[in-house]
Amino acid sequence: MAKSVALRELGMNSATMPATVDGPQSGETGALDHFVQRDGLCFAGTHLIIDLWGARRLDDIAFIETTLRQAVQLSGATLLHIHLHHFTPNAGVSGVAVLAESHISIHTWPERQYAALDVFMCGDADPYRAIAVLRDAFEPSAVQINDHKRGIL
Repeated sequence: MAKSVALRELGMNSATMPATVDGPQSGETGALDHFVQRDGLCFAGTHLIIDLWGARRLDDIAFIETTLRQAVQLSGATLLHIHLHHFTPNAGVSGVAVLAESHISIHTWPERQYAALDVFMCGDADPYRAIAVLRDAFEPSAVQINDHKRGIL
C-alpha cells in the first residue's frame, strides 16, 4: 500500500515501473551505467551525508571552492561545474560541485560553526576520500557521517 501511495505521489504507478531490475548489466549491451559492484552488491553509488560541527572558515567562499575542488580531485571524480552562493559577506555559503559521477553539495552556518555536506558518487570515484579533505580544511571538532547505498534493492 505505501509503495502505491509513494508512486502515485510521484505521478507513477506500477505499470510505469519495470517489472524487474534484472535488465542488462553494464557491459552486456556496450552501455556504461557506472553502477558500482562491490562486496557482492550492485548499486548506483555511495551517498555520504556529512555534518561538521565546530568547523571554521565556513563563510570564506574562495576557500570553500578550493576545498571542494580538492575533494573532487582526491576522490577521483570528474568536475563539471561548481556553483556557490554567498548569502552576505560574513554569512553562510550554499552550493554544489556537479560531477560526472554525481555531486558534492555544501550548506554552511558560520554563526553555528556547522556545515552540512552531501557527497554522492558512482563509478570508480571514491567519496570516502573526500572526508579527509573536509576534515583538514574545516578542522571540525566533531564529524557525523551517514552512509547510504543508492539504487540498491
